[in-house]
Amino acid sequence: MSAIELDPTVVGPVPATRRWRGVPGLRGTGVAGHLSALVLAIAGVVAVFGQWLAPHDPDLTNLSYAFVGPIEGHPLGFDSQGRDLLSRILAGARSSLLGPTAVVTLAMIVGTFLAVATAWKGGRFDRWVSAGLDVLFAFPAIVLAIIVSVIVEPSLMSATIALSIAYTPYIARVLRSAALRERARDYIAALEVQGLRAWIICVRHLGRNLLPLIVAQGAVLFGYAMVDLAAISFLGLGVRPPQADWGVMVSTGQSGVLQGYPLESLSAGVCIIAVVIAVNILGERLTERANSVTR
Repeated sequence: MSAIELDPTVVGPVPATRRWRGVPGLRGTGVAGHLSALVLAIAGVVAVFGQWLAPHDPDLTNLSYAFVGPIEGHPLGFDSQGRDLLSRILAGARSSLLGPTAVVTLAMIVGTFLAVATAWKGGRFDRWVSAGLDVLFAFPAIVLAIIVSVIVEPSLMSATIALSIAYTPYIARVLRSAALRERARDYIAALEVQGLRAWIICVRHLGRNLLPLIVAQGAVLFGYAMVDLAAISFLGLGVRPPQADWGVMVSTGQSGVLQGYPLESLSAGVCIIAVVIAVNILGERLTERANSVTR
């Protein structure tokens, strides 16, 4: 048998346990990470297509069905205004998930820029930016959002912008430490010697190597943003009734809880908890993997 021939008695089917290696990009996160990603994928589909998946008009009121429990065609029953709860859960997923996504996107963009810029420039620029971030650290995220909502008209947009500003220092502080370590590596010095411009090095090389940590921090931040936005909507300073939103449903369902009908608050609360747990588990797994890669 020549050196390039294969022995058919040796080559066989790959065992099933070795054939499945997980979803690309989630390898190393374990079964819990994959299950969490599945929950978030379902939540994302509902957020995008919830308006069309809703079996009934989520805003159609019929007071004769107020606080009526599950019946045929209405598996979750009705709220205090006689609106179908399942339809409102599906329709409310959009604002409940769009808000945290916007918060994470804005905070990550600004925080990453500040982290890379301060790590690259250093000196006086680093001290000024760090001092400004320290000032923002003095304002808890939800308190800053409440202040902004009181000053301007309460809305999802104002709450999103306020939370983005409040979360930016946390992202910038974590990524700055990683960026400083990356800035000191030999390949960065070699690229500078080759004459590459600073912004090219930061975007194509330094920023790309920080990407795993950026994704992990974004996943962790999403859970906090979702809880804070739900709390703000609960207080009436974010999404406003009668718009369908999970935080609003927890708030408007309080009267039902007192009357022995907790389904409105309970169903919306379960959705929030499920997404937050899933994103926290996935974020922890991604953070562990990112830390092992950057060491």
